[in-house]
Amino acid sequence: MKLLVRLSRLLVSITFIFSGFVKLVDPLGSAYKFEEYFGADVLNLEFLIPYALPFSIVLILAEIILGIMLLVGYLPKLTVWSLLVLIGVFLFLTWYSAYYNKVTDCGCFGDAVKLSSWGTFYKNIVLIVFILILVKGYKYITPLYSIALAKWSTFISFLIFLYIVYHVLIHLPLIDFRPYAIGKNIPVEMEYVGTKEPAIHDFFLESSEGEELTYEVLEADKVLLVITYNIDISDKQGFVGIKQVTDKALANGYQVYALSASMDEDFLKIKNEYKLDFDMLFGDETMLKTIIRSNPGVITLNKGTVTGKWSWVDVDKIKFN
Repeated sequence: MKLLVRLSRLLVSITFIFSGFVKLVDPLGSAYKFEEYFGADVLNLEFLIPYALPFSIVLILAEIILGIMLLVGYLPKLTVWSLLVLIGVFLFLTWYSAYYNKVTDCGCFGDAVKLSSWGTFYKNIVLIVFILILVKGYKYITPLYSIALAKWSTFISFLIFLYIVYHVLIHLPLIDFRPYAIGKNIPVEMEYVGTKEPAIHDFFLESSEGEELTYEVLEADKVLLVITYNIDISDKQGFVGIKQVTDKALANGYQVYALSASMDEDFLKIKNEYKLDFDMLFGDETMLKTIIRSNPGVITLNKGTVTGKWSWVDVDKIKFN
């Protein structure tokens, strides 16, 4: 039993720490995923959509801190029972997604590791077996060194995780696992390799007149895109700095566009208010949320390769050659 508990402790703690970390560096990604789950066509809990971000942060912090507590051996009984409750929630969500084919990617490992719905469900079945072993043999879970060290390791880790969440929400994810990361070439990511679906399959840009400009943008040498997936809920103060940086970009020969899923009339309001000297292209909201975790945010492209990404908070750091 001791050997089973040790093995289970190691596997479960590493899994929860890894899973929590890849979501910790991009909590907005998890929030968008919960918005899908709360939608009318999935769980029909639309009243929870405004709380998707705080809900995701709490769940991410719980996941990673429980992994740490299990690893260092702090409050083992509370830890293993909490893990059992948490994996029960995950098990239900992944079963629901797989059985009803509602959310094809549960986001259990963020954008770092993609699993099918059924693959994720079976992974949780395996985890729940290991966690039940821990519940049965929690008395064999002892601190790695001392109770005091286990306690302070947990407390300090929690403070570090809180700071990371704060930092990435103000700026951008610490690690970008998405196909729009700096250095990625969007046209290459849109290509089929055999029968494998491309990483990017929904990149499409259209002018207000209905003209497709996808490849015109991707083939240009110097492009700056201001991305605001929903203008109504964007941080309007960000457009003050964006006005300054887009003027510099235009002066340096860049093509500048706004990308949004909002109506053209909504963009015209902020265009006039902030005296923006560029036009808007329409793009799918999910695509725009995937490109950058800031509303508004800025990216630069060179022949379809992402050369830079900034939250609106950091646009003053953009340099033009």
